[in-house]
Amino acid sequence: METSVELAGLASAAAVRLIDLLATDGWGAFKSSVLALWRSAHPERVEEELADARGELLQARRTGDGEELQGLLVAEWQARIIRLMAARPDAVDELRALFGGEMRTAGTPEQQITGAMTLTAHVSGGDAFLAGRDMNVTRDGQA
Repeated sequence: METSVELAGLASAAAVRLIDLLATDGWGAFKSSVLALWRSAHPERVEEELADARGELLQARRTGDGEELQGLLVAEWQARIIRLMAARPDAVDELRALFGGEMRTAGTPEQQITGAMTLTAHVSGGDAFLAGRDMNVTRDGQA
């Protein structure tokens, strides 16, 4: 049985990938598989909402406002995916099958990066360690 943290991580990774794909030329080929997830929960409404989201995202990207909207759409669809998994536990396996290996490497919500990252350090007389992901620092055999 998966924990709620693992399911939240799955939903987060699926939402990020969904919104990424939504704005690509490959969306048409992927769309029917996504709609199949919602087959028992008004797929026609989901299709319309995804079409609206795609139009808004493409327009926002043309005007340079895509990053903020993309973050909002990811949050919205993450919540929808969580509700879908609660209503249809079998959707967990379908999500994994749909997104393939990407879902296995997605990590927990704390490990998710869904936006830009800027790391800055100002150090005077000491050490600074910055990482965009995992980091282990060892000194004299002590971690």
